Amino acid sequence: MLFPIADDNRERRTAPVVNYVLILINIFVFVFLQGLGSNEKFTYAYSTVPGEIITGRDIVTRPVAVQNFTGQRMEMPGLQPTPIPVYLTLLTSMFMHGGIAHIFGNMLFLFIFGDNIEDRLGHIRYLIYYLVCGIIAGLSHVFATAALASEASSLLVPSLGASGAISGILGGYILLYPTNRVVVLLGWFATPMPAFVAIGLWFVFQLISGLGMLGSGSQAGGVAYAAHIGGFIAGLILIKIFEIGRRPPDRYYEREF
Repeated sequence: MLFPIADDNRERRTAPVVNYVLILINIFVFVFLQGLGSNEKFTYAYSTVPGEIITGRDIVTRPVAVQNFTGQRMEMPGLQPTPIPVYLTLLTSMFMHGGIAHIFGNMLFLFIFGDNIEDRLGHIRYLIYYLVCGIIAGLSHVFATAALASEASSLLVPSLGASGAISGILGGYILLYPTNRVVVLLGWFATPMPAFVAIGLWFVFQLISGLGMLGSGSQAGGVAYAAHIGGFIAGLILIKIFEIGRRPPDRYYEREF
């Protein structure tokens, strides 16, 4: 799979303050509130649980003992009491992650692609755009799980992460900056390619993986592909709406000077 490491920022005119703040909040929550992933009670209290969103009520379950392939028995914490309205977990879950690799990948994508979108939309619009895409992504996962769930227990599997909102950023980026150069890692080699190719291949992978879940009613490999697809489509649809009234890049004004 393609792994982006940089993009072309020559058109950026403003400091991406909101993007930096979003990254810092995600890191703060993961390190200090989730305890680098060890505070499972916090994680299981503020993650998005499809069954809670559908019913509108908080669900608390007992710890479950599971046995992995090595024969070891482990105790997985049950769903914890959620001290806020369950619908707000669509927001709180956007700032939590399942592990170091999870948050590193998400924050790298946000760092690379988010600054350009913030520059085009402006700080406040960018923040709203990010949150709306994330909420739509979360709802996409909830409804996909409800529609495809083969077992009722699938509705009790919590989801978390910023990838749904970041997928919305990618959707906006591919429309606004289709020919921007994005440097990606292919094996051990760094290769530049147009954004529409890099992001397009990413979306194709999400779509194929998501279609592979049809009928399974579960998250393949722990990845909520429906959230990625829903967030990306939301970003595609909303970016032009949020851009209304904003000044386009300076290249459109070259003839005036």
